[in-house]
Amino acid sequence: MRRIGVLGGMSWESTAEYYRLLNEITAKRLGGLHSADLLLRSVDFADIEEMQVAGEWERAGERLAEEAATLSDAGAEVIVLATNTMHKVAGALEETYGERFLHLGDTTAAAVNASGVRRVGLLGTGFTMSQPFYADRLRGHGLEVTVPTEADQETVHRIIYEELCLGTFLDSSRQAYLEVIDRLVAAGCEGVVLGCTEIELLLPIETYAGVPLFPTTRLHCEAAIEAALSD
Repeated sequence: MRRIGVLGGMSWESTAEYYRLLNEITAKRLGGLHSADLLLRSVDFADIEEMQVAGEWERAGERLAEEAATLSDAGAEVIVLATNTMHKVAGALEETYGERFLHLGDTTAAAVNASGVRRVGLLGTGFTMSQPFYADRLRGHGLEVTVPTEADQETVHRIIYEELCLGTFLDSSRQAYLEVIDRLVAAGCEGVVLGCTEIELLLPIETYAGVPLFPTTRLHCEAAIEAALSD
């Protein structure tokens, strides 16, 4: 098994789920006492969040590129950025590591296309929903992408940063998310992309309102294990 490098900490709740899934998937694939051969670099999310709010994306990208280099130097042969939002600055990692870097948008789009769904709703942080970097990546794979209304985006974003990233999972927030999904389905979406790891922790379900939900973190981890075990 090739070594996987995980660049995380954004948030640590998200990264803990990556660690769990990578090992769970490996154990199912290989059996016995097998676990994933991986390295983890977990940054201080408070630093990154300040850059997000300030719009200092180039600076954030440089920081993550530096951290990814520590993983590569330590022998990581497959590199994953364990956050949807920070794929806004994934270009530098793609340029440096090429196919060694697994873009989360690509692994998600592959799963959506394999399901036969063509029009998806996109949930995530306000950055992920309101800016084109993520939706355009999905559209590049032939998908139609719809985002929630501005009011719904504000609700989804607030719950992520004020609750989910802090390990707080409320029934009222779960219901609020399901209502957002209801409105996306009513708008014609055939599936919904859970474009934030913490959302998967709040909604650990495969379908809702008659449409599939696509858990980007699990899909990313499955692709990482597949790449690590490939010849």
